[in-house]
Amino acid sequence: MTLDVSVRQRLDAFSLDIAFSAEGGITALFGRSGSGKTSLIRIVAGLIRPDEGHVRLDGETIVDTESRTMIPPHRRRFGTVFQEGRLFPHLSVRQNLLYGRWFSNVSADTGDIERIVDLLGIAPLLARPTANLSGGEKQRVAIGRALLARPRLLLMDEPLAALDDARKAEILPYLERLRDETDIPILYVSHSVAEVTQLADRVLMIENGRLAASGTASDMLSLPGSSEAISRREAGTMIEAIVASEQTDPRIVKVVAGGLTLWLAGTGRKSGQRLRLRIAARDILLATRRPEGLSALNIIEGIITGLELSGHDQVDVALDCAGTRLTARITSVSAEMLGLVLGMTVHAVIKTVALDP
Repeated sequence: MTLDVSVRQRLDAFSLDIAFSAEGGITALFGRSGSGKTSLIRIVAGLIRPDEGHVRLDGETIVDTESRTMIPPHRRRFGTVFQEGRLFPHLSVRQNLLYGRWFSNVSADTGDIERIVDLLGIAPLLARPTANLSGGEKQRVAIGRALLARPRLLLMDEPLAALDDARKAEILPYLERLRDETDIPILYVSHSVAEVTQLADRVLMIENGRLAASGTASDMLSLPGSSEAISRREAGTMIEAIVASEQTDPRIVKVVAGGLTLWLAGTGRKSGQRLRLRIAARDILLATRRPEGLSALNIIEGIITGLELSGHDQVDVALDCAGTRLTARITSVSAEMLGLVLGMTVHAVIKTVALDP
């Protein structure tokens, strides 16, 4: 299923002028607050009429200002999940879920309802009033309500922004299941590097109402200084890894990422399980010789492929480590002291506890 969007809209602080296409999986609209992400979602949802442009889904014209086509929101069959669950307080969880099915013009199917309830882990909540739910539980019910409307496209506008870290950690695995176990394309608005790392297949970098860059999540989240959307502090590398079949110590986990072998803290990982790792540039130390007597378990040899100033006193050092790119951020004083130059072989040191899937 292909979503084709090309719209222009004048906003208060700037104008939105974006064209992109998205297919299955999760496409993240990523950028800082006020960059135009929510306005773009509202245009696709039908809550804003663009000044100019079109929205098409699988060749069907949803919006076209030239032909004056504007399908109303309730006829688009697009599910929308906002920052807050926006549940009906006078209805139970089950009644809120069934309200979503009412919009699909299809009689309630017990099997379909059970599948969504299981997918989101909300079976124990069905009889409860929504006022007694936690923030994470409310968001899961809101997602279930949207799914039971049988949407052709799911729009998620920073659905975790109002939650604390504990509630985010609770709901993220359910969003992963939603991505992996349904075929509904999802537009996911976020300014959180951690969320996008864990969930997105493709990332659209939005800056000041424009599409600054687009590509796979791995590419977009591994380019230091490539976008204002990623703060200097958040620069780093996203790596996809697989849990190795052989494990030597139950207290740590051995994973393979391309030609690299890495060690992670924690247990409970299954052989063959796929993980996404976010390695912050500030968490990598560099040495010109392989160090000894360190607590760090990850000491990786790499070749310097790039040196880029980051601010006035820091340098981003790009490394090719057995075909995997890593970025280390060090002070310019350290770079000069080590005599770093392109093509030089160095060792990257990463604390095991810094690798957090």
